[in-house]
Amino acid sequence: MKFESICVLGLGYIGLPTASTFAARGMRVTGVDVNMEVVRSLQNGQAHIHEPGLRELVQQAVGSGRLVVQDKPAEADAFIIAVPTPFHEDKSADLSAVVAAAESIVPVLRRGNLVVLESTSPPRTTLDVVVPILERSGLKAGQDFHLTYSPERVLPGQIIRELSQNARVVGGVDRASAEAARDLYGTFVTGEIVLTDATTAEMVKLMENTYRDINIAIANEFSRLAERFGVDIWEAIDIANRHPRVKILNPGPGVGGHCISVDPWFLVKAAPDITPLIETARRVNDDQPLFVVDRIRAMMDGDLRGRRIAVLGLAFKPDVDDLRESPAVKIVELLVQAGAQVSVFEPMDDDFTLPGVRTAKTLAVAVADCELVLLLVGHAPFRKLLPGELATITTSRLIFDAVNALEPQPWAHAGFDLHRLGASRI
Repeated sequence: MKFESICVLGLGYIGLPTASTFAARGMRVTGVDVNMEVVRSLQNGQAHIHEPGLRELVQQAVGSGRLVVQDKPAEADAFIIAVPTPFHEDKSADLSAVVAAAESIVPVLRRGNLVVLESTSPPRTTLDVVVPILERSGLKAGQDFHLTYSPERVLPGQIIRELSQNARVVGGVDRASAEAARDLYGTFVTGEIVLTDATTAEMVKLMENTYRDINIAIANEFSRLAERFGVDIWEAIDIANRHPRVKILNPGPGVGGHCISVDPWFLVKAAPDITPLIETARRVNDDQPLFVVDRIRAMMDGDLRGRRIAVLGLAFKPDVDDLRESPAVKIVELLVQAGAQVSVFEPMDDDFTLPGVRTAKTLAVAVADCELVLLLVGHAPFRKLLPGELATITTSRLIFDAVNALEPQPWAHAGFDLHRLGASRI
């Protein structure tokens, strides 16, 4: 099946790179977003997302006229839904954006079109939610138009490369739909394209992130046990991982981002009676920020009221500007609630705002008058930080490293009292 025009609904971390990549392959692309600030910014060729290589790709796509950005869908050969799917307060999936996107396609859906849902969704969303909406057009899924589910599987910071190189799973409501989606993604995907049914594809996406969440949870529990027993968890993990069938992940301040910290809940909420392991792992990782704050409280004589803390990093992972579901943000909120005076330096995003927090534009401003330096994200600039450099911009010599970014001996030799997650001293 050949495609000349594509309409991408949702121009966020996945939709915008996807739309720009299709445009770079010579297709006519309509990019749709309901946020008019995003629309206007992209119409001027300005990417609103920090991602290596994306700005240039967007400017080229918009400048060539192959990517047109607007707030409503237009007729196309294929439609891709790439809108957010957060969760409600009770952790159930919020599919309102998916529903709205599907409804907006109905007036422009034509016989022979392909519709692809990329948004991470609970199992059977394609069949039970999207199909009934699209069939309001009078067309039948699998007969009059093709419908598939194909989740993104990319890493922030590597999105442009991984969109094309990673294996792609496409799940159709029928075989012809899966084959149509294979033809669509085959225009730029060099990795393997695996065909299956829609519900299996939905399940695969959730399984991948749930597997990672569970493995991070056991690493975080190991870090708590190490502190209880006076063990350096980083040394213990290094030794354990020399076993040929063991690969323990690194612990940290928690799990963030829109995937690993969210997707497992979709399974728990869909089948709470048979997912106790998944739910427990999720709660372990959700509680890890509390564990970090307890460590900080113990280092500061049990009382955080009025204590001056400089936080380095807010993103959910190193070297990205994405703060969604970030455990670092949760830790900062907990510190503020405990009465601490918090300044934050996030080198990837200096425009954030958090209630009760001082935003620092530079490292020097953040640490100038602090009592404790709290490292929460292993951004490259922080990993390269030298003891002598920090010593010249702060009088504090107390550091808590929650991500094992700093080598203990050089900092100790420079007179710093360096504490690390999972490496208490008893």
